[in-house]
Amino acid sequence: MATPVDDLVALLDLEQIELNIFRGRSPEEALQRTFGGQVAGQALVAAGRTVDGDRPVHSLHAYFLRPGVPGVPIVYQVDRLRDGRSFTTRRVLAIQGGRSIFALTADFHTPEPDSIEHQFPMPAVADPEKLPSALDEVGSRLGELPPFISRRQPFDIRYVDRLRWRTEELAGVEARSGVWLRTNGELPDDPLIHVCALTYASDMTLLDAVRAPVEPLWGTRHFDMASLDHAMWFHRPFRTDDWLLYQQESPIAHGARGLARGQIFDRSGQLVVTVVQEGLFRRIKDQ
Repeated sequence: MATPVDDLVALLDLEQIELNIFRGRSPEEALQRTFGGQVAGQALVAAGRTVDGDRPVHSLHAYFLRPGVPGVPIVYQVDRLRDGRSFTTRRVLAIQGGRSIFALTADFHTPEPDSIEHQFPMPAVADPEKLPSALDEVGSRLGELPPFISRRQPFDIRYVDRLRWRTEELAGVEARSGVWLRTNGELPDDPLIHVCALTYASDMTLLDAVRAPVEPLWGTRHFDMASLDHAMWFHRPFRTDDWLLYQQESPIAHGARGLARGQIFDRSGQLVVTVVQEGLFRRIKDQ
């Protein structure tokens, strides 16, 4: 019987239908739009399939152009912009129903010896083994899980700070959030799978930092949210089936848009990925 992690790996395994054209599944969901992390992860798979395996991805920059429709396949067209001595650049356009829904540019870099090195230290937080699983915590509180929770089932996500359930608990809360995460099972050894799986997961909780001061992260939502763009820089190799600390903060929210940025550390304290995203926030009427 397939596990949620098996389903995630299958979701990221695109069908090649032409030299630079791939097709990905979009699962049926009870929600109005396709999960952005899925589209980003699949687009990065498409880009990576056109690059030599010894040249890993070091950055991606993407825009969410239109909401995707669950259950409808997505076609990914890859444009080979550059094949240089050290860097390779790919542009990917995700098309669904004849319309562009997502655009991504990814850059790949041949590993080189260090010429300069430093990083911010990993924050001191509780170990993941001492924290409850978000699914267990939410399920015990709500009795049933929200429909979008199916996206999170391939991952064990544990919030560093206690979850708040009532608006009265938000006094003095900063625009920050942090989680430990890893897949709920082993992934294949292919580094591209680990990078794309983390790209998928990176869109799950990042905008929590924007919402943290204004509404509980779970329960009734007062804002309709949508990801506008997404950028990631991959600094070091990592495994997404090992614990990773995702520290997130929002330096500003204004004009119906909120900016969030995250740093992802491995268990040893090495900074492995940096993420930045802007989201659209509109108050839901009739509440």
